[in-house]
Amino acid sequence: MTQSATKERLIIFTRYPEAGKTKTRLIPALGVEGAARLQRQMTEDTLKQARELQSFRSTDVEIHFAGGTQQLMQAWLGSDLIYNPQCEGDLGERLTSALETSFAAGMTRVAVIGIDCPDLNAEVIDQAFDMLNRNDLVLGPAEDGGYYLIGLRRLIPELFMGISWSTAEVFRETVKIAERLELAIAYLPLLNDIDRPEDVPS
Repeated sequence: MTQSATKERLIIFTRYPEAGKTKTRLIPALGVEGAARLQRQMTEDTLKQARELQSFRSTDVEIHFAGGTQQLMQAWLGSDLIYNPQCEGDLGERLTSALETSFAAGMTRVAVIGIDCPDLNAEVIDQAFDMLNRNDLVLGPAEDGGYYLIGLRRLIPELFMGISWSTAEVFRETVKIAERLELAIAYLPLLNDIDRPEDVPS
């Protein structure tokens, strides 16, 4: 599949699984190696779902990474993917930059996910892209108050401004902005994120 054949893109935000620099909030429970191992496994599981999505849907997949290098990412996840280093700044600035690049490349539907949601599968992502045919914004609410997926048909930078990132207010604040902008919003099922020791299944 050539990049020009599709107008739909899934962006996966992840981090190179270097011990001590990834999943730091889980280090007290898992140790530095265990936290890095979980980061690796969750990224691989998320990519597996993205590849499954591509088996029945013409969707471009890009990995936006922090830490490591493009060479390390390719050696880990394969050379058949597009890799982009995440820009500097908070999550809002990084999301805005990633979306801006995709829409500038001619995409008409873009969804961004992380790797922290083990219940996020190809069917849910498929549903998100379908919802973007009729809505300006698609959100996948996470139980911790954030969101595990955001999908847009055009760049709306306001959605990422003034958000209390890494708090339980992210989803609520985003919806409030979207309602103020009078956007048509669609919601995916509520799913659980793994961010803290208590989120890890025992």
